Amino acid sequence: MSSSVAVTAAEDPPAVVVPRRRRRGVAVLVDCGLAAVAGVLLYLSFPPRPLWWLAVPAFALLAHCLFGRRPRAAFGLGLIAGLGFLLPLLVWTGEEVGPVPWLALTLIEALFVAAGCLGIALVARLPLWPVWAAAVWVGAEGLRARVPFGGFSWGKIAFGQADGVFIPLVALGGTPLVGFAVALCGFGLYAGLRTAADRRRPAATDDPAVTPADDPAVPPAVPAAAPRTGPSVGRPARLPAVVAGLAVLLPVAAALAARPLVDAGAEDGTATAAVIQGNVPRAGFDFNAQRRAVLDNHARRTVQLAEDVKAGRAARPDFVVWPENSSDLDPYTNPDAYQVIDRAVKAIGVPVSIGAVLAPETGPLRNTQILWDPAKGPVDTYDKRQIQPFGEYIPMRSIARVFSSDVDRVRRDFGPGDEPGVFDMAGTGVGLVTCYEAAFDGRVRDTVRAGAQVISVPSNNATFGRTEMTYQQLAMDRVRAVEHGRAVLVPVTSGVSAVIRPDGKVVKQTEMFTPAALVARIPLRSSLTPATRLGPLPEYALFVLAAAPLGWALYGAARGRRRPRAATPKP
Repeated sequence: MSSSVAVTAAEDPPAVVVPRRRRRGVAVLVDCGLAAVAGVLLYLSFPPRPLWWLAVPAFALLAHCLFGRRPRAAFGLGLIAGLGFLLPLLVWTGEEVGPVPWLALTLIEALFVAAGCLGIALVARLPLWPVWAAAVWVGAEGLRARVPFGGFSWGKIAFGQADGVFIPLVALGGTPLVGFAVALCGFGLYAGLRTAADRRRPAATDDPAVTPADDPAVPPAVPAAAPRTGPSVGRPARLPAVVAGLAVLLPVAAALAARPLVDAGAEDGTATAAVIQGNVPRAGFDFNAQRRAVLDNHARRTVQLAEDVKAGRAARPDFVVWPENSSDLDPYTNPDAYQVIDRAVKAIGVPVSIGAVLAPETGPLRNTQILWDPAKGPVDTYDKRQIQPFGEYIPMRSIARVFSSDVDRVRRDFGPGDEPGVFDMAGTGVGLVTCYEAAFDGRVRDTVRAGAQVISVPSNNATFGRTEMTYQQLAMDRVRAVEHGRAVLVPVTSGVSAVIRPDGKVVKQTEMFTPAALVARIPLRSSLTPATRLGPLPEYALFVLAAAPLGWALYGAARGRRRPRAATPKP
């Protein structure tokens, strides 16, 4: 009798299957975290830290987050990156008025970053995408520098590059060209790393079961230019590597080639300038609550400088610059303020630029610089043109009041001036760019074009205490010095005040909340850099460079939506 023997094969333990939804959830969290890290790296590249180079890996990481994403996902990741960047960068805006204005401003500005990232995701599907993506980033920066309410330029990538290798490019094409170079270098770095990784992977198969419609990262409307599974089909294998290499190397090479444009030499002789920092009785929004205290501080420090000059302890200046709001009273309507200023100017015996708030009987206030002659008194004025929304005037006041009662602390709005200001101070053309105006390309540029041999940036940062704001602004002033080839004087009520050479190097600077006087010999220059001559043309060219591929990508997306749903996308 035969017997059958049953042989049972040992079975492998069942594989743990992670649900697809859970995998996607983890991937989304990782992508959001990486986008936030990219934003934080951008923030860390800004002063007071000398970590300008962090902007390059920040853009590389941002590209990793955006590459191949659907528009909605790219917008969301861009918003996270924008918040990671701007929340810490702009925290000083809530120093005195609480978190609501800070959070509102940050959200509005982060939406521009998000829109730019959406555009980057669209053009990342095209050949030569690092070039188009960098142009899109600059386009988003340019847009937020213009709208709403005149725009907000704080956080332009160029303002974090004062110590960096790319800074000579600002003399060639202004801040847009620097931002383009930094972004291009970062995107090129990611493209190179991605190309290297793709070459180590197996080539993509023509498996009909895997299509862009199955991959949530790749929109079905327009196939990605470089699939995640391997090199692009039909494209020369070396082209992506060449594009990536050039995207990294060309910006650096161009910056090195532009170094001769950065010149600190004198063209029209030299002048000895004095910068007065009188300090304020208290930090914060009510820095000028004690009547005439700010004015007395600056007058006292000027008289002390005059005594030092007589005693031979300091060089005699050719002219003196005071900060914005250094007179907390209108000298035209307050005789005692007029006398205090006049005595101080007569003591030093040279022209002085005074910052004051003028309060006419009717109409808006004026944030004014007054040229005060020791023999003639006030002889010229300049009214600040780029006034700060929600700081110097309140747009839509009744609506803004719903969100914060602090808007009523600005009881009377300021009005803007309409002409560039260049004071003739002892034969030197001193261009006035008051505080917030330094963030706006056109305001500085037209002042230099109007004949400024030196730029003065009178500022009042007392409202923002000991935050990073004053260092961020000082970096802007350094960038402007290189951009236009001019020495820059930075008188600030509470610091940091500084004297900057035309090559962006700080010659002297003060401590914060300390009375001080800086006296330095500065070079006078009248030649115009290419950036000054070209004006906004480089930025307009980059706008076109962004708009053309964006239009092509959107056209391709529209064509894809018109295709039958069952159609198989072309490789």
